[in-house]
Amino acid sequence: MADLSVTVKVASAAFAAGIALGAIAQHTNFCTMGALSDRVFMNDSRRLRAWFLAIAVAMLGTQLLVGTGTLDLGKAIYLTPNLGWAGAILGGLMFGYGMTMAGGCGNKTLVRLGGGNLKSLVVVLVMGVTAYMTLRGLFALGRVEIENATTLNLAKMGLASQGMPEMIAKASGMAIGTARALLTVILAGGVLIWCFKDAAFRGSPADLAGGLLIGLLIPAGWAITGILGFDDFEPVAVASFTFVAPTAESLQYLMTFTGASINFGIAAVGGVIVGAFLAAKAKGSFHLESFTDANDLLRHLVGATLMGVGGVLAMGCTFGQGITGLSTLALGSLIALVSIVVGGLWGLKALEEGSVTGGLKALLSRA
Repeated sequence: MADLSVTVKVASAAFAAGIALGAIAQHTNFCTMGALSDRVFMNDSRRLRAWFLAIAVAMLGTQLLVGTGTLDLGKAIYLTPNLGWAGAILGGLMFGYGMTMAGGCGNKTLVRLGGGNLKSLVVVLVMGVTAYMTLRGLFALGRVEIENATTLNLAKMGLASQGMPEMIAKASGMAIGTARALLTVILAGGVLIWCFKDAAFRGSPADLAGGLLIGLLIPAGWAITGILGFDDFEPVAVASFTFVAPTAESLQYLMTFTGASINFGIAAVGGVIVGAFLAAKAKGSFHLESFTDANDLLRHLVGATLMGVGGVLAMGCTFGQGITGLSTLALGSLIALVSIVVGGLWGLKALEEGSVTGGLKALLSRA
């Protein structure tokens, strides 16, 4: 029997890693939007520290692979010399605001779907369709115009990528490897100190486990595509976990199975849903949940649309840019992450003031 193709190997490994991610996120209640909500409304930073722990662990693991020459991230989408700062800011704000309306980021939406939340099914469908419209459909025209008008070509400045270590090396004259190690230690070390100085976080096994294990899955994703998937004759795009564009591609894959090819992102999306389902059934927490009223539906529809469009403009979500992208030390990922957090805080404020649904209803009543 012939060996399995590289594509099948990568997809199989991605599906297994996705199951692990979905189960861990379901069991530990790992959620970026929930983390911000806890901090704003309850002054509880444990889940926020879990998210930042995942960022630090992902950064350390990824840069260890890069620094030892085990992994080449040169072709990762986060490290191109084209810095789309405007898309990162606008898309990040849209995604951050949208995830508060929709009750969670891309990953959390898939996890909630696996747990029986029918609201998340609607969010997945709307987010996926609007993301695809922004990638290749009607909204793509506007996206391309924004990119053409605002993208900075760093190659003209003598930079091969938007990696912050390269920028530091060029400005200081130090070797790129030294700059990478120094920046990794400063960023990851600073985050770890902030995380573990909180006694409540140190005493929360679920948050510790969620941050650590999910952080480790990011370099695992890079290894699946960049090491297991390395093949000169059947190249696989170097990638790790992200959930907006892959959700769009998953919907396309389901509709055009015989004419489509599976990839890491599609397999990971399916794995997360399955993993969350298995974890929810094991805990006895699986239950069907639907919208409470029309306002609830309207809020989720708006949030899902903003997530789909914003996630593509920003080239990622809280996972895609906030953890995976930042693990590459890309400047664009840092810009997107800050924008997503600002957008999330903005959305939480709007929810607290009750201005979201009222404003939407007023707008529709004048239409």
